[in-house]
Amino acid sequence: MKLDSIRREYKFAELTRKSIDKNPFKQFTIWLNDALNSKVNEPTAMSAISIGTDGFPQSRIVLLKGYNQNGFTFFTDYSSEKGKAIEKNNSIGIHFFWPELERQIRISGYAEKTSISVSDSYFQSRPITSQIAAIVSNQSEEIPNRQFLENRFFDLQDKLHGEIPERPKSWGGYIVKPVKIEFWQGRESRLHDRILYEKKDEPWVTKRLAP
Repeated sequence: MKLDSIRREYKFAELTRKSIDKNPFKQFTIWLNDALNSKVNEPTAMSAISIGTDGFPQSRIVLLKGYNQNGFTFFTDYSSEKGKAIEKNNSIGIHFFWPELERQIRISGYAEKTSISVSDSYFQSRPITSQIAAIVSNQSEEIPNRQFLENRFFDLQDKLHGEIPERPKSWGGYIVKPVKIEFWQGRESRLHDRILYEKKDEPWVTKRLAP
């Protein structure tokens, strides 16, 4: 297979400073709705990029569970690799890629833990099996085999007898408060449209970037 011969032209849409909303969160809503209405596969999936405790960048896919003018929220195990990385350095990047729409959104910001009430509320909204999985899985820790994990899962499921468990204190949400948000629209001949919002003051400052 010749990977260097794989290419396609991007002709879906364009992006201009005149057409884009002055508020990046409103523009995000427009694009997210486009992704939802177009039935993009996993429209809320995003790559969360942090600097690991070993000094290397780490990237993993998480799901966006909410956003507002303050930032973008996802949930995870605070004792996981990503949780430890954020505890040491809360600078973080998140990246959406919707290939069906030839679009990307890159966000740079600082991650902060959500309130206890927000974490509790989302945890209780999850299916009971997902709640149990969050309790029995010490995320990122080595385990001997899958059977070990499944045994812990079914043991706790039996003990609960259908009761709702409490959220583990080591599990909860992060809100990423952005300082930069870039919208990327693929264009023909690789002359892509890139509009960057920077939070230097109110309102946000926008600029066009070369592709």
